[in-house]
Amino acid sequence: MAQQKTILRALAGETLPTPPIWMMRQAGRYLPEYKATRAQAGDFLSLCYNPELAAEVTLQPIRRYGFDAAILFADILLLPQALGADLWFVTGEGPRLSTITSADELAQLKPIDAIHDTLNPVYETVKILSQELPKETTLIGFAGAPWTVATYMIAGQGTPDQGPAHALKAENKPVFEGIINRLTEGTIAYLSKQIEAGAECVKLFDSWAGSLEGDDFTNYSIKPMQRITAALKEKHPGIPVIAFPRGAGTRYAGVHAATGADCVAVDDGVDAAWVAEHVQKDGCVQGNLKSSHMVTGGKALISETRRIVDALSNGPHIFNLGHGITPDADPANVQLMIDTVRGA
Repeated sequence: MAQQKTILRALAGETLPTPPIWMMRQAGRYLPEYKATRAQAGDFLSLCYNPELAAEVTLQPIRRYGFDAAILFADILLLPQALGADLWFVTGEGPRLSTITSADELAQLKPIDAIHDTLNPVYETVKILSQELPKETTLIGFAGAPWTVATYMIAGQGTPDQGPAHALKAENKPVFEGIINRLTEGTIAYLSKQIEAGAECVKLFDSWAGSLEGDDFTNYSIKPMQRITAALKEKHPGIPVIAFPRGAGTRYAGVHAATGADCVAVDDGVDAAWVAEHVQKDGCVQGNLKSSHMVTGGKALISETRRIVDALSNGPHIFNLGHGITPDADPANVQLMIDTVRGA
């Protein structure tokens, strides 16, 4: 049955007459049922660590829309918390972490084999989903890529330019690279447990890859994703991996080969016709409708959706947004997008 799933067929390199579809952040704040469940949980982290409720919000967009894949509901910052960083969320502002900027602070992080004590509820969520999802729906596990997670650990929060991480990289490379290496090893262990629990493919989100220039892009975005991909495929032969170095621009070309990923997700900063010529020739691609169309809808949504589907119709393609759906999106526009992709 697994190989009949459309997402897995696309990831294996098959060109399908209708691209399978899912949406980044599809379980989220644009849905009234999500808001109700989050209120029931009490706060965001309590929702992430409650397997029954986390599974419920993962299932909500599948029930509503029939997406071809469900992505585990969790957060990229659960891994640094599991490594020993303090993590909390400020309402209306986002996550906050205790910072790691010195050799002493790096040394105080927990060993890799200790992360599962914190992350076991996430694996329980995956187990529930593997039982409750429709048989045709692929279950995607995920983690943040090391560079992106490191930017939060070093700054203690999200920053517009990832400046604190770039500064540490310039001023204390041994500590910076120590953080990257610890996160790389932790991500391998974390995703491996997700796969053992039932995830059928995994995605690496390098949301801030675009701020890395020159060799830094290769060394701190691509190479860690390559290490993670190789380790997972050695331990779990056949497991598909999606790499998403957001903001890579023309550097998306070659990411399949450089990372070993089965699919490269592309943001909306690159044109689908360019992606077809320069990226899709190497394997499956995922993307890349602008998230703003989920807010504005209308004829522009329909025409742009069709344009992307047409541009990428000659190779393996998973339809998705170029970034996560935003809280102000209209759920009706999501249905319009799906109907347009599926030719309704």
